[in-house]
Amino acid sequence: MKEKAIADGSSLEKLESDARPVEEAVPASLDKASAHRIVWGLAWPVIALNSLQLINNLLDAKFIGSLGKDALSASGAAFGLVFLMSSVAIAIGTATTALVSRFYGAREDLNLFHSSRQCISLSLCLGILLAITGWISSPLLASLFIKDTGSPAYHQLLEYLGPLWLGIPPMYVVFTIASALRGVGDTKRPMYVSGFQILLHIFLNYLLIFPSRDVSLLGMSFRIPGANWGIAGAGWGFAISAWVAAILYFPASRTTPLGEIWRMEMIRLEWLKRIYRVAAPAGIAALIRVLSLNFFSLALSRTVEGPAALGALRVGFAMEGIAFMPTFGYMAAASALVGQSLGMKDEERAEKLAWSATQQAEVIMVVMSLFFILFAQPLASFFVKDPLQLKLSTDYLIIIALTEPFFGYTMVLAGAHQGAGDTVRPAWIAFISLWLLRVPAAWIFAVWMGFGTVAAWWVMSITQGIQGISMIISFKQGKWKKKEV
Repeated sequence: MKEKAIADGSSLEKLESDARPVEEAVPASLDKASAHRIVWGLAWPVIALNSLQLINNLLDAKFIGSLGKDALSASGAAFGLVFLMSSVAIAIGTATTALVSRFYGAREDLNLFHSSRQCISLSLCLGILLAITGWISSPLLASLFIKDTGSPAYHQLLEYLGPLWLGIPPMYVVFTIASALRGVGDTKRPMYVSGFQILLHIFLNYLLIFPSRDVSLLGMSFRIPGANWGIAGAGWGFAISAWVAAILYFPASRTTPLGEIWRMEMIRLEWLKRIYRVAAPAGIAALIRVLSLNFFSLALSRTVEGPAALGALRVGFAMEGIAFMPTFGYMAAASALVGQSLGMKDEERAEKLAWSATQQAEVIMVVMSLFFILFAQPLASFFVKDPLQLKLSTDYLIIIALTEPFFGYTMVLAGAHQGAGDTVRPAWIAFISLWLLRVPAAWIFAVWMGFGTVAAWWVMSITQGIQGISMIISFKQGKWKKKEV
């Protein structure tokens, strides 16, 4: 009701006056050129942010790699664990974008207001719960990936995980607020705030990982202080930068249609059910991906190459991010625009914008795949010097590049499904391609039949192609258009 006051004292009329008109983000006429412009307008800030995140990932791998192969192996093992903890954040972020974008497109400002605050409150509570759980179970989790609990790699993994868990709650808040902003078509504020977070993370890593050292620049010599905490410094860099970003997001969002989101609400059962309907399948899909990665990593740790394979996986992911990080921008654009368009009751518009986002993403994926095939070894040699890890990292890039364009289809069309609130079909596709195919095949060929790590890379590449084809088929069927949120 228009005359009803909102919880923070602002009226619904004020929310409507602050909100950007939907037509400004999605014009009435939509030809191919205008569709591409709309998608690019939402995608480029996310691409810019993810490009900066890519630099962060590459420097992370470079910094940790300079500590030696044990630190790199520990980082590779931790990657799967952090990915596991982030699966719930991804699920809540998916639900946030689906709900907020739908209500924004339908001009249901009161629902937009409550949905964003309910999602933020829920993400903070779950982030705290999972951080505590992870901290308590760190020794057990570490032993799953590094069997020799007396090895340097095992102890470095524990050093890394200790402070890293402290960054999980703010990471959840950052995910959710950024998802809400993208739902109302604002991708620039996440670019600014999360961009600052990434720069701070890089700066802190440089100060906390290494000892104090003398540097010469432009004929001048000066001393850079350093904590010399090693891999633990990387964990603290992540945690501190995440808390700073979470705090900054609240004032940064105040002048948007979301309002003063720092006035979070008590979690309500009716909203919890709505969030659950979208987030649960998305969370299951994320959990499927994460657990499949963990079991895939376990298979790598039991190949003849052992910990070297885990280090190569960490380096391979960092380099592969050059290709798929920009695609996250088109995934975010597809999710927000499909949700807004369905809120406007325009299914044709939603489909056009989703395909436009996919086409732009595929151009990047094809070009980057060719780049990886041609320059795999020089790229890998930037991160590792160990001959075995260098060979495995090079093989990873070449083999995975063969089906990398299909991963672009998977990401962007999954984003379109999620923007519609249809998270069930992507979850089933992930389950079939990853759990029924990838994980068993990796263990069979790489471990039990003794073909080693390269066989695992081939399994990953082939199942990546299967997942992309399956997502194309699902999107063309069009059942996502009828999903209610």
